[in-house]
Amino acid sequence: MTIKTPMSILVTGAAGFIGSAAALALLERGDTVVGLDNLSDYYDVSLKIARLERLKAHPAFSFLKRDVADRQAMKEVFESNRFEAVVHLAAQAGVRNSIENPEAYADANLSGFLSILEGCRRGKIAHLVYASSSSVYGASVNAPFTEDDNVDHPISLYAATKKANELMAHSYAHLYGLSCTGLRFFTVYGPWGRPDMAYYKFTRSILAGEPIPVFNGGDMMRDFTYIDDIVEGIVRLIGHPAAPDPDWNPAAPSPARSRAPYRIYNIGNNRPVNLMQFIGVLERCLGRKASLNLLPMQPGDVPVTAADISALKASTGFAPSTPIETGLARFVEWYREYYKA
Repeated sequence: MTIKTPMSILVTGAAGFIGSAAALALLERGDTVVGLDNLSDYYDVSLKIARLERLKAHPAFSFLKRDVADRQAMKEVFESNRFEAVVHLAAQAGVRNSIENPEAYADANLSGFLSILEGCRRGKIAHLVYASSSSVYGASVNAPFTEDDNVDHPISLYAATKKANELMAHSYAHLYGLSCTGLRFFTVYGPWGRPDMAYYKFTRSILAGEPIPVFNGGDMMRDFTYIDDIVEGIVRLIGHPAAPDPDWNPAAPSPARSRAPYRIYNIGNNRPVNLMQFIGVLERCLGRKASLNLLPMQPGDVPVTAADISALKASTGFAPSTPIETGLARFVEWYREYYKA
């Protein structure tokens, strides 16, 4: 089954980094988008508002300031609108913050996700696409990570909530036939990004002449994935609802598919980069050298992330490909213009 465009789509987290970029792409292809966000102060709200301003320039966009954890408010959103698909990207993000503020993750990522599932069930939504995370792989050493890997050992509460989302989605796919597609994002970066991410902080500190914290002595690999590649994957998958897998074997069950309409995909660049190499590229883009503060590994962090994207490519014909040299140059150009730096 393929959903025809244009569509009416709910995008949660529409003031966020990935949410705003996805909403913009959908508007530009002709869809009608209702964007929803609670505009939390986890990071600079003015950046979120600036992202929304780009979306409000499109007549087919409307915005609702709502919290996905507010069950009654979300019930009214689904009762008042007719959506063909939901792209659920609202969440409390951040591995390290989940150690300090776990309640926020239970509210946004668990209760909020349940509100979305219930809205989709009652609203008979054709397809729910939602954000998971590469964090679910925990301290796995089986790189590159595949969707068939066991992910029963998360090492942060954030990762645990994302694994829980996948399990909750499967239960609704099984019980109600709700088509659910989960996307495990790998270290997303680019213009309009999140200020709490390392590359953003590095840029700010290097331009200010301040040392940057480099954890595990820089001995880390990350599958840095450019925002446009993430959005392309999301957009392609929206129109292809997850379908039951007739070959799924309960005696040797794949966690990425099911006899229910349920799928999980990695979206990563499939080219892990050493952190020191990444910093070197950023230095060249900025024309400045970084002062490094070498530190031990942080709790909840992992040494390597690497995505096997063969399933995504087989289903959509698309594979992320933007090299960090290109992606970081675009980010730095945006950063300098946005902050007049």
